[in-house]
Amino acid sequence: MRDAGSGAAASRPIPPLVEPAPALTTAEKRRYARHLLLPQIGEEGQRRLKNARVLVIGAGGLGSPTLLYLAAAGVGTIGVIDDDVVEESNLQRQVVHGTGDVGRAKVDSARDAVERVNPLVTVVPHRMRLTPGNALAIFAEYDLVLDGADNFATRYLVADACEILRMPSVWGSILRFDGQVSVFWAGVGPVYRDVFPEPPDPRLVPSCAEAGVMGVLCAAIGSAMGAEAIKLITGRGRTLVGRLLVHDALAATWRELTIRPDPARVPVTDLQIHARDYSASCGLPTTPEDTTMEPTIAEVSARDLAGRLAARAAGDGEEDLLVVDVREPAEHAIVAVDGAELVPLGTLLSGEAHLPRDRDIVLFCKAGVRSQRAAHALLGAGYERVAHIPGGILEWVHDVDPDAPTY
Repeated sequence: MRDAGSGAAASRPIPPLVEPAPALTTAEKRRYARHLLLPQIGEEGQRRLKNARVLVIGAGGLGSPTLLYLAAAGVGTIGVIDDDVVEESNLQRQVVHGTGDVGRAKVDSARDAVERVNPLVTVVPHRMRLTPGNALAIFAEYDLVLDGADNFATRYLVADACEILRMPSVWGSILRFDGQVSVFWAGVGPVYRDVFPEPPDPRLVPSCAEAGVMGVLCAAIGSAMGAEAIKLITGRGRTLVGRLLVHDALAATWRELTIRPDPARVPVTDLQIHARDYSASCGLPTTPEDTTMEPTIAEVSARDLAGRLAARAAGDGEEDLLVVDVREPAEHAIVAVDGAELVPLGTLLSGEAHLPRDRDIVLFCKAGVRSQRAAHALLGAGYERVAHIPGGILEWVHDVDPDAPTY
């Protein structure tokens, strides 16, 4: 992978991905009039959009703008796969959802929003988690996949399923103020594993929920993904096959990198071979053999911890209890547990923080991944009285303090 200079070869023309649908109706011609005026799209291109079947992975930050703009553009069938529900913290960036949708399934909220934008579009909600067992069957019903997943496990599963089916995937990624977008297509250009051969350790990579993301960045990357989808469907323009765009929203810059297939990479032909990659987002052992590599971590529920803290506050023992919040200061400022000490994970792992060995230590983060990492580090350093809350601060808010804010 290298920066693309003036001498970089232009992507070769790619035929339209979809055949044209029958003639447009009068109502469709009125709705899509501004597209029909564009020679590069015109009526034939609009008919191709009408005939297209596009699957959007995730109805979140990137899925929101792509769903709305693909619907407005007249893509005939749009599938959306997501097993999550709308939370209040989603509303800062996931514009397909509104305040009244909090608690609803994201696919249902997204379907309603798309239908409000364009009732001529057919929406197919898939309220489920994408797995190696269902990915190929779902993808086979579509012409194109737009990957707006927010975790590496799903990204690798999407990429591998698309490689097996030889279908294009428009990929986007965002974190903090930075975003990336490209088109991966086996047999036509590079695929995701040519650029990112192996998943990183999920315990070392922050998610948007941990590191934050500027809401409008989703629009910039999501609209770029939508543009690629339209170009692929209509066979117009120069696509991002073989190119990767990197956007820095703070600096207001776009940088282009040339990417190429790795001739030494073994092609993916079976999802089961890479099953470990698809479960890695949890940071947990995936086979029985792996369980012997790291010590078992004791778990404490949020309710149990609340009882112990209440007992300590009442003077009924528990003086040797130390509760440690391993999140970042900005997260702690949003919601905290009274009586917990803030020791960010990086500080703990670097050895800058020295915790007592003669006390019961209970660790927590947002949802258990970082606290598990911290617990393994302490156990590896010889600590014995270590436990963590697997559900993190989210479990605390849900079970102990439901009026507290979440993020």
